[in-house]
Amino acid sequence: MSHPVVSREEWLDARRELLVKEKEATRQRDRLNEARLALPWVKVDKAYTFDTPTGRKTLAELFDGRSQLMVYHFMLGPKWEAGCPGCSFLADHLDGTLPHLNHHDVTLVAVSRAPLAKLDAYKRRMGWRFPWVSSEDSDFNFDYHVSFTPEDLAGENVFYNFTGIPPEQAHDELPGLSAFYKDQNGDIFHTYSSYARGPEELIGTYMILDRAPKGRNEEEIMDWMRRHDEYEDKPKAAACCH
Repeated sequence: MSHPVVSREEWLDARRELLVKEKEATRQRDRLNEARLALPWVKVDKAYTFDTPTGRKTLAELFDGRSQLMVYHFMLGPKWEAGCPGCSFLADHLDGTLPHLNHHDVTLVAVSRAPLAKLDAYKRRMGWRFPWVSSEDSDFNFDYHVSFTPEDLAGENVFYNFTGIPPEQAHDELPGLSAFYKDQNGDIFHTYSSYARGPEELIGTYMILDRAPKGRNEEEIMDWMRRHDEYEDKPKAAACCH
């Protein structure tokens, strides 16, 4: 790394210039959030059910008495041996949000197509507490475009992130985040979904690294990252890249 070394006064001038851009980015984020909340909704008419630690539950029951449900589409397919490292990285940041979300009328749950026993085993390995349910016998993942059949992957395009992408850029499972609302009549509405790098702001580690001297210090996204129980005991001074 090579950076100019300047006086404190010169640094303050440069920092104030950046602060103007940071404030505008914050205002732009506020405007983006307003636009997100103004999106139209789609009524969920399909009856989805999920395997949970306390038995089979409907989508409505996943709300757990609240009016808002956030679903993290976690990449762990029926034949996978372990969860996606990137999804695991994001999931490491979820437990601390639970009491705050729950007391603000929001339930957060992860959904994967792997059988419940596999989810529970991986959850114990990672030491997580957030709710995690299986959609193994449901169309849920397919309908929300995060799981794909062999036929999908054999076609010309795979529909992901609201567009068609080449099959070689896809997998049988891909990540995403979806939001749902349940009204007083019990009707459920799909209000929002985000895919690919869309849920990245949930990863607090990245938000800290963005402000560290070396930034994310990666050649490709997450090339340095491991499941939290797979790092070497002593961290290296430089990034560990594939």
